[in-house]
Amino acid sequence: MPEATPWIVEVYSTSEGKQPFTEWLNSLKDKQGVDKILLRIRRIQLGNLGDHKFVADDVFELRIKFGSGYRVYFGRVENRLILILCGGDKSSQTRDIQSAIEYWKDYRSQDNG
Repeated sequence: MPEATPWIVEVYSTSEGKQPFTEWLNSLKDKQGVDKILLRIRRIQLGNLGDHKFVADDVFELRIKFGSGYRVYFGRVENRLILILCGGDKSSQTRDIQSAIEYWKDYRSQDNG
């Protein structure tokens, strides 16, 4: 079995220095959910993307089957970097995808890929 290739994981920051993903994660009251999300990110760092899918405009969605169906949106820079854009749950999925696309376009417009 081939060995998984580790990923570098970074969190997107706006030009004002805000991190939508970090703000969302810190707002969650479900501490078990936070732990599951952080564990999932650790697995990505080890090379295991797990349950994810392409949503639109080079943005992908990690699906975390816990709590209210947490989602983490990300973009890939080459095959080395995962940029976490924002998070949400099933109830806010459409709005979160639109935000993630905007964040990804902003990141790309800053000569980042």
